[in-house]
Amino acid sequence: MKLIPLPAFTDNYIWMLHDEHHSMVVDPGEAQPVLEALQHLNVPLEAILVTHHHADHTGGVDALRQATGAQVFGPARETMPEPLTRLSGGDQLQALGLTFQVIDVPGHTAGHIAYYCPDVEGAPLLFCGDTLFSGGCGRLFEGSPAQMLASLDTLAALPENTRVCCTHEYTLSNLRFAAAVDPTNQTLARYTAAAQALRSQQQPTLPSTILLERQINPFLRTRQAAIIQAVQGFDASAQDEVSIFAALRQWKNEFQ
Repeated sequence: MKLIPLPAFTDNYIWMLHDEHHSMVVDPGEAQPVLEALQHLNVPLEAILVTHHHADHTGGVDALRQATGAQVFGPARETMPEPLTRLSGGDQLQALGLTFQVIDVPGHTAGHIAYYCPDVEGAPLLFCGDTLFSGGCGRLFEGSPAQMLASLDTLAALPENTRVCCTHEYTLSNLRFAAAVDPTNQTLARYTAAAQALRSQQQPTLPSTILLERQINPFLRTRQAAIIQAVQGFDASAQDEVSIFAALRQWKNEFQ
């Protein structure tokens, strides 16, 4: 089974998974990168998975459906290109002989979902859209800080070897902010150097892993003393866990 991040727009990834006989893609914001990959690999497209309604994740769905006949799966509570199979947390779907579990992760949008497969050739796989990024998390466009904190808690509880397939190459900018929040974190410093080396060669920094994100991502560590202290230096009114998370997200919004 091959996992491929197809670059799209300026910093999106459309994730493709294929077994040399069939393929699936996640969040195709545009069709052309997928069509080119399908032609190059000579594999039919079986399924299209969508995590949320934003155009840079859905813009290629109609063209791909029309070109390939692939079945489309997406969130139950968001406006989606029809027709599709609508899914909510607790549902399952089958693709490429794999079983994906659907997880509700509201925050970035109100109905955002993620797709988790416990075993893809020996390790779990997570397609998390714009909820969790390497070193960061999505902006709160529709959901509340409490919702996003709960969503990230759910993802952080997945097995530590879970591969985290985010849909944006935001890693270096996220790590700059993470270093401002947590400047003595040596794991973060080593990861930053590795990520810079990858990007200098135009290579993706993704997928990450849940273990790594637990160690370096401040948005998964908002109950730890070092993060709390740093956040309260930005906003002294942040006291409970939700207000600390909200203040951290606001700090990131303002960070230059």
